[in-house]
Amino acid sequence: MPKQMKISSQAIDAIYQQAKQRKDEENYKIAFELFQEAAMLGSTDAMVELGYLYLFGKGMQQDSLQAVKWFRNAADQGHAIAQSILGGLCSAWGEHSQAAIWFRKAADQGLAEAQCGLGKAYMLGRGVPQDYSEALIWIRRSAEQGYGEAQFHLSYMYANGEGVPQDYSEAAIWIRKAAEQGLANTQYILGLLYCNGRGVPQDYSEAAIWIRKAAEQGFVDAQSKLATMYCNGRGVPQDYSEAVVWYRKAAEQGRAIAQYNLGVMYERGEGVPQDYSQAVVWYRKAAEQGYASAENNLGVMYERGNGVPQDYLQALAWYHKAAEQGNAIAQCNLGDVYKKGLGVPQDYSEAVVWYRKAADQGYREAQYSLGELYDNGEGVPQNRLEAREWYRKAAEQGHEEAKNRAGIIQLKKLKRVKS
Repeated sequence: MPKQMKISSQAIDAIYQQAKQRKDEENYKIAFELFQEAAMLGSTDAMVELGYLYLFGKGMQQDSLQAVKWFRNAADQGHAIAQSILGGLCSAWGEHSQAAIWFRKAADQGLAEAQCGLGKAYMLGRGVPQDYSEALIWIRRSAEQGYGEAQFHLSYMYANGEGVPQDYSEAAIWIRKAAEQGLANTQYILGLLYCNGRGVPQDYSEAAIWIRKAAEQGFVDAQSKLATMYCNGRGVPQDYSEAVVWYRKAAEQGRAIAQYNLGVMYERGEGVPQDYSQAVVWYRKAAEQGYASAENNLGVMYERGNGVPQDYLQALAWYHKAAEQGNAIAQCNLGDVYKKGLGVPQDYSEAVVWYRKAADQGYREAQYSLGELYDNGEGVPQNRLEAREWYRKAAEQGHEEAKNRAGIIQLKKLKRVKS
């Protein structure tokens, strides 16, 4: 019988390296053939690479079952990365118990990514009993190896006192380590810590540096926050034009608060020429996501006919949406609509309902208007003492007319006492 030639490990590795080179050149078809050859010869690294090619459909049709088959072949031979990948896939598919098993196998080999995955499983109680102390052990092991996601989670645990005493200074140390690796979400969080003086001295200039780093990576919350900093001149020179640039970037990613703020900039003509039509466009985008302030402002635009044909029924509809979410300004505006009979029959009793909701939240315009209704006996029995109380609340917040009205009621009361 002819003797079977044994392939040396060096030869197998040479095939694997050729495959890697073709993959780097994006010649996936040849890479696939070479990885397959190396895998069939027993290279677990090649098995993992084959799994990736099948998973993402590079060089052949995407096939998740084939991907899992090759990852499993490598994992069963103790390949830590393959084990961690299987842990991640099982977790994504909701197979949390199996995910924890694979993460543990890789974590026990010291793989930082798997240690983080196992720590998160303990933190969330997925596939294992929830146990913050155990989560801390694994996340710390991963973080100390420099794994950015684990550093983020360790920071979170310190900030929230999960498994450790709450310690913002320690939280700041770990979030900085992750931020310095360029992780956008952690750069943003570090910026917020500087904004709020949590674990670090309050420093808006330093906050702006980190928030900008995240914003430049396209992190939408950072883009919106940086825009607000330009609006307010905190940590950066006040610059409405620059604010518009960053609000637009976040708005185009669909962030409702940025869409709303961009609408405000257009309505006021700050950083852009005043343009009510554009204001309506952006208010509507945010309002359709249920953002209450945008719903209210869109209602205002319909009530005034700014950027849209005047339409009291549309105004009423948008005010209602915002008011039902507890937006005090919209509740007051709804009170105005019923008081004036704009698009609906005039109804002082309904006006009282909505003014009271807003007034109870401390909104001074509603407190004044509610006082006025009590003063005049509209929608409620006339009650000057109640009117004076609401005028007083509004006056304490700087409402000048409320001060006058409260003073008049007091003066009349004194005159009656003297007479």
